Amino acid sequence: MEVMDASAPTHIAHRDNHTHRDVNGGWLRPAVFGAMDGLVSNLALMTGVAGGAVSQQTIIITGLAGLAAGAFSMAAGEYTSVASQRELVLAELDVERRELRKHPKDELEELAALYESRGVEPELAREVARQLSADPEQALEIHAREELGIDPSDLPSPTVAAVSSFGSFALGALLPVLPYLLGASELWPAVLLALVGLFGCGAVVARVTARSWWFSGLRQLALGGAAAGVTYVLGALFGTAVG
Repeated sequence: MEVMDASAPTHIAHRDNHTHRDVNGGWLRPAVFGAMDGLVSNLALMTGVAGGAVSQQTIIITGLAGLAAGAFSMAAGEYTSVASQRELVLAELDVERRELRKHPKDELEELAALYESRGVEPELAREVARQLSADPEQALEIHAREELGIDPSDLPSPTVAAVSSFGSFALGALLPVLPYLLGASELWPAVLLALVGLFGCGAVVARVTARSWWFSGLRQLALGGAAAGVTYVLGALFGTAVG
């Protein structure tokens, strides 16, 4: 842990010691959680089928089918979700743009009142609002940030979301299938590799949380292992019942 040098200028000391985690997660969070989802779901699917004492070929086909189905489902769902959100945001921006054009004085008063509610003196709040409202596009961006909580210049891309979800899910779902594709004839190598992957994903998630890497890794390993264990038992029970 670094200690602030008392002899350093205040702004330098503040800059070097005042840092935060990426609370939004950036690209890391959705990528890791997509891979984790693929790992858990495909591992559980494969162990459930393996519990029914089926052939090696059936397990491989099940794993590959689970990979493809899950990845396409994730991509389609993410695309639809992000596209709908983007369309809603654009519609609200159009509403705000029309209001700024039709009622500029009312919108200026609204912005000034917002700054006043945050402790700015009334005259200063009106002057700040007036200057910021001089440029229509800047005014739109400010109203969008303050009223809607969005950044018009940083809207998510449905295509990027779909592709990243597809890739991360497929990568995670591939891990439990990989040992079989490389010649393994038993379930344990697939389970072992998947559990190592789950621990790794959990450890990486610690980068965007306040937990330690080993806690996050062990927690995800335990949850994924429990899911695999339950589905294996259910698969064995169903296999016995059907057989």
